[in-house]
Amino acid sequence: MKRSNTFDVAPRSPQDEELLSRVLDASACLWNELTYERRQRFFGELDGSVWDTPRVHGRYIGVLGSAAAKEMKHKNDEAWRSFFAAKEKGEPAGPPGYWGNEEDGRTLRWYGRCDQYTLELGDRSRLEIPVGKELKDEFGLGHTERLRLEVRGRPKWDGKPGRLELYYDELDDRFRAIQPVTTDNSRQDSPLADETAALDIGANNIVACTTTTGQQYLYEGRDLFERFRETTRTIAEHQSKVKREEGRYTSNRIRRLYRRRTRRRDHAMDALARDLFERLYEESVSTVYVGDLTDVLETHWSVRANQKTHNFWAFRAFIDRLTCTAEEFGITVEVRPEAWTSQTCPNCGSTDRTTRHQDTLTCSCGFEGHADLSASETFLRRHAADVPRPMARPVCLKWDDHRWSASPRAHRPNEEHTDQSILRSA
Repeated sequence: MKRSNTFDVAPRSPQDEELLSRVLDASACLWNELTYERRQRFFGELDGSVWDTPRVHGRYIGVLGSAAAKEMKHKNDEAWRSFFAAKEKGEPAGPPGYWGNEEDGRTLRWYGRCDQYTLELGDRSRLEIPVGKELKDEFGLGHTERLRLEVRGRPKWDGKPGRLELYYDELDDRFRAIQPVTTDNSRQDSPLADETAALDIGANNIVACTTTTGQQYLYEGRDLFERFRETTRTIAEHQSKVKREEGRYTSNRIRRLYRRRTRRRDHAMDALARDLFERLYEESVSTVYVGDLTDVLETHWSVRANQKTHNFWAFRAFIDRLTCTAEEFGITVEVRPEAWTSQTCPNCGSTDRTTRHQDTLTCSCGFEGHADLSASETFLRRHAADVPRPMARPVCLKWDDHRWSASPRAHRPNEEHTDQSILRSA
């Protein structure tokens, strides 16, 4: 399986920092030139195929080096092949775009094959990348010398290294490197793991989980979504101002806000997936069922609902994230239909006698419980024969910008806190 190691990269001197910035900027320029010519051909402004790029990368060999310039072209080739593959499948996709411009700022990024860079980790970890002859002469590097950078961080995965991505993170004002590796390692080492779990995925409560061991976990997402909406409103205000005053639709600040919004959401979702599967691994869970929400995603209720389901929630990307994390623990993720689980009483099985109000599900049989946790329990009972009853006290978790922390109390949208004991009664 493929995994990635991420490191902080630091130039050893101001000269090295300038040299590194020049290399990354040249990579962005090469990407933009290739993309421009191919888009011109794709939209009919120029004759010929998008693959007819008359050695654009050749103009950057003096700065990047021959191998690095070719690797950037290969990366651009891959982006266009992915675009055409999506079009053939009928999926919505646009042609590859640009990495910014000199006025508004470029996305500074460089790619190198595994045989083009050297990454040594230890007491004095370092990364060495090639540089073209023109820059070597300008910065006084020897004929065989390469740019040497300090590396901070420890690898999380061992395995066969792949193409390195080196980029500048303007939000944190630092350089970073991502090294993909192919590894066969798995954390699942217990042949006795045979428990099952079911997940109810949503936006108000991102994950409600029930296991066959009787455990329940609830990851609340309201605070995350409100921060997402707040940043979205700020973006809209800046877009309106820039359009009104300058006739443009974007700016460096707007792009930074977009990246910050995405990074905050992805960081929380990554941490959620890891926290959840660490808990499930300890419960000896080997299979996790996730509801298929295709029909839900195609339903449009309101602007707020669309913003949750398509922008903030990013259901399909979240499922991919869950599946990828589950592989580390040897846990299988299966997507199954979950129709009516949110309206089904887990006590008597009725669907026409239940009422859902915000986070609470009630039934005329006397049941009252948390709607999403009840849905995950019903979903689990459909696919697992032995589900204990009653369930253990649910573990409710909230995001504090760094980790998911368990709270002794559950949170409801219109109440400050509600005692967990009233969330479920048999």
